[in-house]
Amino acid sequence: MAELRPSGAPGPTAPPAPGPAAPPAFASLFPPGLHAIYGECRRLYPDQPNPLQVTAIVKYWLGGPDPLDYVSMYRNVGSPSVNIPEHWHYISFGLSDLYGDSRVHEFTGTDGPSGFGFELTFRLKRETGESAPPTWPAELMQGLARYVFQSENTFCSGDHVSWHSPLDNSESRIQHMLLTEDPQLQPVQTPFGVVTFLQIVGVCTEELHSAQQWNGQGILELLRTVPVAGGPWLITDMRRGETIFEIDPHLQERVDKGIETDGSNLSGVSAKCAWDDLSRPPEDDEDSRSICIGTQPRRLSGKDTEQIRETLRRGLEINSKPVLPPINPQRQNGLTHDRTPSRKDSLESDSSTAIIPHELIRTRQLESVHLKFNQESGALIPLCLRGRLLHGRHFTYKSITGDMAITFVSTGVEGAFATEEHPYAAHGPWLQILLTEEFVEKMLEDLEDLTSPEECKLPKEYSWPEKKLKVSILPDVVFDSPLH
Repeated sequence: MAELRPSGAPGPTAPPAPGPAAPPAFASLFPPGLHAIYGECRRLYPDQPNPLQVTAIVKYWLGGPDPLDYVSMYRNVGSPSVNIPEHWHYISFGLSDLYGDSRVHEFTGTDGPSGFGFELTFRLKRETGESAPPTWPAELMQGLARYVFQSENTFCSGDHVSWHSPLDNSESRIQHMLLTEDPQLQPVQTPFGVVTFLQIVGVCTEELHSAQQWNGQGILELLRTVPVAGGPWLITDMRRGETIFEIDPHLQERVDKGIETDGSNLSGVSAKCAWDDLSRPPEDDEDSRSICIGTQPRRLSGKDTEQIRETLRRGLEINSKPVLPPINPQRQNGLTHDRTPSRKDSLESDSSTAIIPHELIRTRQLESVHLKFNQESGALIPLCLRGRLLHGRHFTYKSITGDMAITFVSTGVEGAFATEEHPYAAHGPWLQILLTEEFVEKMLEDLEDLTSPEECKLPKEYSWPEKKLKVSILPDVVFDSPLH
């Protein structure tokens, strides 16, 4: 639960918002991390010392459900002369360390990030006659914050969030998000570390898919060139009824050229998926398969986990619910996207020297495998093949319903335990599949209908007997069962 009040109103849930010139005695009582962020807000909005705030009634550190203590809402006049309309500017407080006393975040020093190292912002176009900011963006920000706290995965500029629902629960086409640096708020040095500001940008499904197939930064740059789709400051208009490709069809050509030239920066996703070793009799569970009906999957070893952290890089949800599931209970600093794309990719991890029991690190070569995906995960296979493997990279599916993973690798990837001689290899519940360029081209032809999932009737099976590989696209209910 949350309540709305001016930030300067009295009460324990909403402290006043002092500026940089606050009296020293008062500043010493005011949470230092909060004070530092308020100082940056006052620099930007000196005429709005007490903006409306949505505040958590019961703070997260007192057992409440909302990680963000506050979301401040400012009125930004924009700059119509350069296509920046008047809008509401939302700023979160709580993903960074506000207090410095370990009630929420562990203090790790002033040189690194404060808490998770960032706060969220959002810019919503102000409607004509609107006298107060809508409060639904605050709940949206709380949802993203809950994901960060539960999964301990952080966001970076260029990341995307598959939300699968209008952000304001209306009939809007704006149903997903990209993240970028806020164009006005500058990084802040607090007594507990540095805080940057990441802005949420609402996008249509077609724009999200383009970001997945190419990269988020490329789509953000295109959005900046279309005033009604965001403009220079990437302001979200929930009433936008057309995608940037409908507004300017030439933009699709730029995306297609970008995919052909750069490939995709998306290196992994959390997904509904599973795999079976068809070369092993079902009753032979001496060395358990990753997914085996009636048996518990072997847990990932420390080395596996570290490598998948590097490989997956913060994949977000791939299901039909606007609830972001945790990827791993351990803190990860990996990224959804490759930051420095390279033709010669690597699966090696900085932590690969961990001491692991021998039986957990033994790699098995498999003769035949069966891959299973739900429809949305399966729809990403062409992206995996065309945007990643044909560019010498890898792509990982990390199961959200079991402790297992599937990584597709190309022949140019270093550190893989799958080889051209043994293209299917399992390391505990982590399966790697090495695909040659020739086979990738063949698969792309056979899987062409996956690019139009609405026309694909489930269950759907694809088979390449000569390669001893089978892929099934199955309904979500199969993966929601206890057996998975």
